[in-house]
Amino acid sequence: MFLTRTGLRLRPFASGAVGRTSYIRNNHTHFDSLKFVTQLQENGFSKEQSEAAVNVFSKAINDGIDLYASNLITKEVLSRQSYQQKVDFAKLKGELQLIDRSEFNNIRTQHEKLRNDLEKVKQRLKEEVNKSLSSVRLDLNLERGRIREESSIHDLKIKETDTRIDQEIANMKVQIDSTKTQVLQWLIGVCTGTFALVLAYVRLLS
Repeated sequence: MFLTRTGLRLRPFASGAVGRTSYIRNNHTHFDSLKFVTQLQENGFSKEQSEAAVNVFSKAINDGIDLYASNLITKEVLSRQSYQQKVDFAKLKGELQLIDRSEFNNIRTQHEKLRNDLEKVKQRLKEEVNKSLSSVRLDLNLERGRIREESSIHDLKIKETDTRIDQEIANMKVQIDSTKTQVLQWLIGVCTGTFALVLAYVRLLS
């Protein structure tokens, strides 16, 4: 079966442009030139005029058939084109699958690279955090040691102050006791002197 390039279906005919033209002329034209000449003569045309008109008309029909036949392809050509298209499609499909696999491999490689980079960044960040924590712990320990040392110094100063206060209190107690003793001695002396004076005064009066 043959197809026109516009999709019109015709019955099978011989291969090649000449075969297509012959087939169309033999199977799809029913122009009776002798009858047409006779009709023209009956309508007042001369034999020469009728034959000339028939020749022109026949040439026009043949040219139209040739033009129409040039737009047709044979079944063999169509089969070859269909087969070639299938081959091209299979080749294209293979190339697309190869490209798809290549793209998938590239994406997977990039994904692995990104994941490795992320793991490296994560590990580096963890190391930096640990380093920062170690530095902070060291600073805290140093600060605690300094505070503990200052606290020990303050405690020592407080103890020294307490000891000094205790000593001052003891000294004051000693001084107070000494002052009491002196006051008592002075009072006893005064009382004794006064009593002696009273006794002396009484003796004078008696």
